Amino acid sequence: MAASNTPAMSNFTGPIVIDPLTRLEGHLRIEVEVENGKVKNAYSCGTLFRGLENILVGRDPRDAQHITQRACGVCTYTHALASTRAVDNAVKVQLPPLAVSIRNLVLAAHFMHDHMVHFYHLHALDFVNVANALNAKPAAAAKLLAMRPNNTTSEAEITKKMEAVQARLKKFIGSGQIGPFTNAMFLGEPHPAYRLTPELDLIGTAHYLDALHMQVKASRAVAAFGGKHPHPQFTIVGGVTSYESLTPARIKEFTDLVTETIAFINNVYIPDLLTFAGEYKDVATYGGTTNFLAAGEFCKDPNDMTTGFYKPGVIRNRDLKKVEPYDQKKVAEHVRHSWYKGAEALHPSVGVTDPAFTDLHGDDRYSWSKAPRYDTLSMETGPLATVLVNYAQGHKEIVSNVNAVLKTLGVGPEALFSTLGRTAARGIETMTIANQLLGWIDEYKGAIAKEGSKAVINVPWEMPNEAEGVGYVNAPRGMLSHWIRIENKKIANFQLVVPTTWNIAPRCANGYLGPVEEALIGTPVADPKRPVEILRTVHSFDPCLACAIHVIDPVTNERREFKVL
Repeated sequence: MAASNTPAMSNFTGPIVIDPLTRLEGHLRIEVEVENGKVKNAYSCGTLFRGLENILVGRDPRDAQHITQRACGVCTYTHALASTRAVDNAVKVQLPPLAVSIRNLVLAAHFMHDHMVHFYHLHALDFVNVANALNAKPAAAAKLLAMRPNNTTSEAEITKKMEAVQARLKKFIGSGQIGPFTNAMFLGEPHPAYRLTPELDLIGTAHYLDALHMQVKASRAVAAFGGKHPHPQFTIVGGVTSYESLTPARIKEFTDLVTETIAFINNVYIPDLLTFAGEYKDVATYGGTTNFLAAGEFCKDPNDMTTGFYKPGVIRNRDLKKVEPYDQKKVAEHVRHSWYKGAEALHPSVGVTDPAFTDLHGDDRYSWSKAPRYDTLSMETGPLATVLVNYAQGHKEIVSNVNAVLKTLGVGPEALFSTLGRTAARGIETMTIANQLLGWIDEYKGAIAKEGSKAVINVPWEMPNEAEGVGYVNAPRGMLSHWIRIENKKIANFQLVVPTTWNIAPRCANGYLGPVEEALIGTPVADPKRPVEILRTVHSFDPCLACAIHVIDPVTNERREFKVL
């Protein structure tokens, strides 16, 4: 066991700036003010400027899914799906059930890929001291792994693997070319916020490497039905393209790949999550927010989020006894503290984005990100919101998995409102999807057998002269929405309101902090020169700045040139 579960504290008072904050997609600057070793004020500054959305204006609406998924190299399919759903919604097409199933199966594989990569490759280094793994006894690490449920590998074989990993790591670190570990906060003098034993650090490092290979399997599963990954090509307005997705050979390929991925999630990812969380229970005492927003997902009817396996809803003030229905009319994007002209909060369907950079930091305007609000309130979205909204509504699988995790850790539901709770929720969401997926495949095969040679995966439709639509996806990072306005059968306006825009938002016109800013308040900082606790909280949201910040003037369609920073 680790020596202590009590957070190390300092008496430091002063500012801390992390720029860029790495291990995320895009560019994020975090500024905090620390008083007596705890964060008392925070600013989330999106410094990445994109011009993606203005490319869409004037194009055929069917092009949207191919362009928007280029917003990011990770969230590709979710953008393609949201754009396609937006046009589906605008043209009022009724999707065939098999098309809905294929889209949902690919999304499930994407979830498993995305969350696995986040846990091991974007977040684990906030808790796992790779350098300390060199001090481990491989046999002791192997003994811990051999005791895990469902283990089928002998202790001797595991020991050999741990020895090989340690030898490889020693050579790697000794070379001085340490790649992703460069500038890691566990380097140098021992950091009091890293508390795993050397053996657990060795296990974490070994599984970091294993996950590099396993994520390929999940990625290939997406490509099995999607044609390729990243940037799958199979979604079209009115359904999907490939009848090969109905063949036994392709279904078997998809099933075999996701079966391996599911086993890794249940036998490696979740046990690692629970083991590491048990050594860092203090991380459940900070990093929480107040309000939560989730869309429904894995829906039978994509135009009705309530038909999803995951249910939509809004939670205010951490009240798990009351979940409000989501009302899209209550969404508005603020720019009062963003680098855009004006101060009026607008609904995404009529949003105006007129860039006006001032200076890098100030209490006035300090981010390229807008500040989405729901009924004026700042809302966290993402796995924690999805888990809380469904837990509060008595979702059978979520309730069972949440209670099992809380029991294992010996904590109550209040621990969910924290940095640790957010990280645990990501695992709970992944595990819940993984344990449903094979059943969904069986349902899919049954539907194919029932339809037989008359199976339909896309339907005809006509492009209207004018229309508006919105497409929702409860993506791995949270509620994603694409808003489209069609005029003269072309895109007149297109807006992306993405999960990270909700989460890394700056203050709004009412002065409310964005979710990341709120979550950072009260975070302890043991070493101001290596503020890993700040990284833990920010990384727990899995921000994607590449998705979050876009620029267009939908009124004039004018393209602008200006300097950034």
